[in-house]
Amino acid sequence: MHFLIYVSSAVKPFTQNELVDLLTKSRENNTKVGITGLLLYKNGNFMQLLEGEEETIQTLHKKIAEDERHKGLITLLQGPLQERGFPDWSMCFYDLASPDVHSIPGYNEFLNTPLTDESFSADPTRCQRLLRMFKQKAK
Repeated sequence: MHFLIYVSSAVKPFTQNELVDLLTKSRENNTKVGITGLLLYKNGNFMQLLEGEEETIQTLHKKIAEDERHKGLITLLQGPLQERGFPDWSMCFYDLASPDVHSIPGYNEFLNTPLTDESFSADPTRCQRLLRMFKQKAK
């Protein structure tokens, strides 16, 4: 089992319909190949955690990097995984610009951190803490 966390920027901000379409296709494709994870979106920036077999994760990561809707993809963390952190989610999603985010138990200004490499590269484990907050919310 393997995990990979990356950030990227959309070439242009996604509309609500484009996000729904992206999620629908991602969930369908991820289910077929055994990938789980979480996708965060805010102000045209993405952070995504992918979990699954290493070869499958690397293939998907390459496909995402080649997707013309993204730019500036930076891998923050990756490595072996003892067990999935998000085993029941083919792709959980949160739009961090949504007012609903404020209702997450334990909400704090950390959630306003831009999803960019500058915000996480000095301490990549910050992305793991951010993603764990959403896992706890979904329980």
